[in-house]
Amino acid sequence: MHALPYWRLSGYYFFYFAFLGAFSPFFGLYLQSIEFSAWDIGLLMSQMQLMRLLGPYVWGWLADRYGSQVPIIRLAALASGLGFISFFWWQRLPLMLVAMAVLAFFWSAALPLVESLTFDHLREERGRYSRIRLWGSIGFIVAVLATGALLDHVPASGVLWVCAAILLGILVCALGLPEVGSLPGGRAPVAVGEILRQPRVRFLLAACFAMSVAHGPFYVFFSIHLAEHGYDRSATGVLWSLGVLAEIAVFMAMARLGRRYSLRTILRVAFAAAVLRFLLMGWGMDSLALAVVVQLLHGLTFGAYHAAAITAINLWFPGSAQARGQALYSSLSFGAGGLLGALISGYTWSAWGAGWTFSLAALAALAGYALIAHGVPAEITVDAAKRQKSADPVQ
Repeated sequence: MHALPYWRLSGYYFFYFAFLGAFSPFFGLYLQSIEFSAWDIGLLMSQMQLMRLLGPYVWGWLADRYGSQVPIIRLAALASGLGFISFFWWQRLPLMLVAMAVLAFFWSAALPLVESLTFDHLREERGRYSRIRLWGSIGFIVAVLATGALLDHVPASGVLWVCAAILLGILVCALGLPEVGSLPGGRAPVAVGEILRQPRVRFLLAACFAMSVAHGPFYVFFSIHLAEHGYDRSATGVLWSLGVLAEIAVFMAMARLGRRYSLRTILRVAFAAAVLRFLLMGWGMDSLALAVVVQLLHGLTFGAYHAAAITAINLWFPGSAQARGQALYSSLSFGAGGLLGALISGYTWSAWGAGWTFSLAALAALAGYALIAHGVPAEITVDAAKRQKSADPVQ
């Protein structure tokens, strides 16, 4: 019987998303403190999305080609940490662009491979994925609260030390990740092109792209947006963590929700919630109550959305295509979509203001809703999709 390495996988997710909890909300504030413009900040932060567009498929192809994810995950942890420490010395835009690209190119390699590794370890217990992934959300909360509280008492450059320590934790966890060994039935060769010709796959990936476009201004400018409305850094950390608490609650419920509702239903609810969330984010942040509502909706706009989308990707990219499927999901959504959202918001933030920037985000989420409603089939449950996969994996 295969023993699930629950805590080693959970530990990796904890530190990986703890890095995001320190980096995403507060690195933009650090850049602002060294007098970078909104365009410069958007350009720098967009490197994370740019490399997530370029990098994951290369790493996913290598993992599928050689049948091993763990060595690449370990290399990525080491190289991304080495890229990050250059921020301690470099404060000029061209040099920081290079450092950010190195960090992002290797850092982006890891998550799709860890997702694939996790599903390989889970085998037929895919409903347990959310129980492992929620430790990433816990790591995010710990990091965002601790970093926000710390930065109320130290200069904004303190975020560099926090991120460097977390990247060291990622490396330690990567060294402890186990390979899967042989899978039942092995990994039959599967042509990714055949899978991509399925309309359901194309519509899902297009909708995921739209959702990441919608989240682009949130990840780049939300903390700055809150600061402009008078929220201090501790309050910013609390609001970020509130969103992730909602995400954890959804992850805990996803196994039950996945048995009761179709993937399409879950995704439609998530995209509808995103439309509302970004409109409120753009026009309602003077109200603390609305700010709380905005962050609670993160449980749907990321938690439910991501769990449903990644389950569909895992089901529809079987066998030897699995790592490339996860990489395509990462590249086209968090990579291409996030890059476009970050670049557009870097321009519109200064030219049009926060309200219209987040209104554009809501419009992107609405486009994603239409794609899901039109192109993703109404499978009854995740279990039904699994049975369909077993019968015809590349229909």
